[in-house]
Amino acid sequence: MDDLTEAAVTLRALPPSCGPVRLVAVDGHAGSGKSTFAARLAAALGGAPVLHLDDLATHDALFDWTRRLADDVLGPLAHGATARYAPYDWTLRSFRAPLPLPPAPVVLIEGVGAGRAAVRPWLARLLWMDRGAEESWRRGRERDGAGLSAFWDTWTRAETRHFAADPSRPFADVLVREWQQGYKWLPAAPATAPQDHPVTYGDRTLPPH
Repeated sequence: MDDLTEAAVTLRALPPSCGPVRLVAVDGHAGSGKSTFAARLAAALGGAPVLHLDDLATHDALFDWTRRLADDVLGPLAHGATARYAPYDWTLRSFRAPLPLPPAPVVLIEGVGAGRAAVRPWLARLLWMDRGAEESWRRGRERDGAGLSAFWDTWTRAETRHFAADPSRPFADVLVREWQQGYKWLPAAPATAPQDHPVTYGDRTLPPH
């Protein structure tokens, strides 16, 4: 199916997974179309909040954002409170003023690694953009232009290492495939049962949902 209205109805009917929130991850390779899909899904959900993981990552920590996600986003949402996070400015190489992320019925987390092991216990659904790495990276390079070629060289190595150590695709609930002007929503059985235990970051432990 490529009608996101029906998909939105399905997501809203899920049990909450992070406090009162149904947290839905949109994962996949860089350049696979996650941001565009997440925007369309958010619209189908009536304006669901979207957290872009590019706002949590930095030049020096492309994938080392788990603690920030836990402290700034998962913790507050798990308690039904509005989260606040400072988005990273990739041009100025500094953090901007904090933005609110309310505990809406459905909240989307979009970005490479959104379905990593430390996040999966808090997810109602893990969606994977069904496009291969090489095609995705080619699309991303074409989108960003030659000026970011060196960054893409660094990124693809880091992404390859990340997914080798902490894959998301085997645990996806749904494969999302672009189809004509819409999307196909294809079921994918998770590789294992979802985790259901506390996750600890330093001296902070989030309660299991």
